[in-house]
Amino acid sequence: MYDIIVIGAGIAGTSAAAELALDARVLLLEAEARPGMHASGRSAAYFAPTYGNEVVQNLTAASERFFRKPPTGFTEAPLIHPRDLLFVGSQAQAASIDAMQAASPSLSAIDAAELVERVPIIKAGTLSQGLIDPVGGDLDVDAVLQGYLRLYRQRGGALLTNCAVTGLSYSLGQWQVTLSDRQVTAPIIVNAAGAWADEVAALASLKPLGLMPKRRTAILLNAPALADIKDWPMVIDVDEQFYFKPDAGQILLSPADETPSLPCDAQPEELDIAIAMDRFLAVVDLDIKSINHSWAGLRTFAPDKTFVVGFDPIAKGFFWLAGQGGYGVQSSPSMSQLARHLILQSALPSGYERIKASVEAVSPTRFSS
Repeated sequence: MYDIIVIGAGIAGTSAAAELALDARVLLLEAEARPGMHASGRSAAYFAPTYGNEVVQNLTAASERFFRKPPTGFTEAPLIHPRDLLFVGSQAQAASIDAMQAASPSLSAIDAAELVERVPIIKAGTLSQGLIDPVGGDLDVDAVLQGYLRLYRQRGGALLTNCAVTGLSYSLGQWQVTLSDRQVTAPIIVNAAGAWADEVAALASLKPLGLMPKRRTAILLNAPALADIKDWPMVIDVDEQFYFKPDAGQILLSPADETPSLPCDAQPEELDIAIAMDRFLAVVDLDIKSINHSWAGLRTFAPDKTFVVGFDPIAKGFFWLAGQGGYGVQSSPSMSQLARHLILQSALPSGYERIKASVEAVSPTRFSS
């Protein structure tokens, strides 16, 4: 009945399913009540083309045109809203700033006075320099996810929610996928299960790749009274000790924590909230009386912090789409096109040719021994 079954309806699985449905009969399975409940729904919602390693940057850059000019009918709302990205550092972090600028020469250097001019709450004498990337912007994550779901349905794709996969077996050229109330089959399955991707592989009797879910915390704070913060940049410590940015009139702050976790419905820890506040108040002058909201999500990384996209070298028809880390939303257009290209042997659309250079780097065969 189906050509492909995609396990996991986060942004990675949903976008891939939408592109695959153009040429195949696809079933998208989600264990939760609705798509995007975990990492995708808890993203910092920012497009940062200079964030991550070289492979991540390549796949992110290839996604930019999609976000700025999405296909007709994909969305009625803009997917990206311009916002500069500002990497900052103290004098003690000068070497890190220099290394980042050497790796990304397009970044423009600014001094301490300019930092305070752009973000007035920064304490004078705490941060000495920064690097500006003007290409970034806030992403409307829900609009991206809903656009792909709409596209998927228009192309005839089927979606089942509240359907956890409990068994996987391969026989006579077909994968049998066991759910709580039924069994479905297809010659190809796509493992886009996020933090649960290694657990899905274990159901298929495959060796785990060592994917590690890591908890990240975020909090919302009141902005300074009477301050117009809407045009402030997203500010990231060059050594990733914290980041903050405007968010619907408030300040979104994270300690950029990466605490190893079991796959779960992640919740914020008091210690991580305290660390976020301590790091933030060390460099800004802001009277904080309360925290408006806090949450946490899991960002799942491969051991080399590079995406895992490709067919398993051992299990026929088992395709990995995992290890997106914190880059899954911003890379979803190119990752979904890459998945379609590798699964269906289809040509890459115009503008995505550059992602061919990353095929070997993201292949799961790199973990074979």
